[in-house]
Amino acid sequence: MKQLTRAAQALSDETRLRILNILMAQECCVCEVMQALEISQTRASRNLKILDDAGFLNMRTDGLYTLYSLRDAGAGRFCNELLAAVKKEMQANETAKKDVLRLKQSKRVGPGCVPC
Repeated sequence: MKQLTRAAQALSDETRLRILNILMAQECCVCEVMQALEISQTRASRNLKILDDAGFLNMRTDGLYTLYSLRDAGAGRFCNELLAAVKKEMQANETAKKDVLRLKQSKRVGPGCVPC
């Protein structure tokens, strides 16, 4: 029950829903999340950590970058169902659509992108 509670709390924030939405489109580093959502590095990192702690994310390093993606089905029996609900809702959301468009234009940058 504790994992479900943590997942529900993670989904209770608009920024985290927007992050999940762009991660459905592609794997991202912090700087890409920042650019797509037009938020600070601190805010992006904090919200990625919350999503990771709730069991939604995979992390891997590629050189200087920490890359985030959605965790596979084994993360928890309810995670896929929650993500499906998020995906359905975000498909009709204008802010979410703009985030994905900005994501396509985002770039991984060097020193300005602080790895987590």
